[in-house]
Amino acid sequence: MAKKGMIEREKKRQRLVLKYSEKRNKLKQEFKETEFLEKKIEISRKLQKFPKNSSVTRLHNRCIITGRPKGYLRDFALSRHCLREMAHQGLLPGVKKASW
Repeated sequence: MAKKGMIEREKKRQRLVLKYSEKRNKLKQEFKETEFLEKKIEISRKLQKFPKNSSVTRLHNRCIITGRPKGYLRDFALSRHCLREMAHQGLLPGVKKASW
């Protein structure tokens, strides 16, 4: 189980990304369309004033149940440990143990 603080920090990052995404995308589009260097510098300074955690690249996927950051499977939003346990218990429809 991950620390509660780490899980809450990740949730806070997700909220910040949602809050600033529209403004950030608008500025990035402006940056691409502008040809003048001075204008580009001005736009990039505005982008730098946003909080660091409002950037999409700062997000990290975590398991829904345990909050584990590593061994994350996107299809189920679970870590490999939770996926294995739930598959053995039959809680995941369409998933069964492979044998050959």
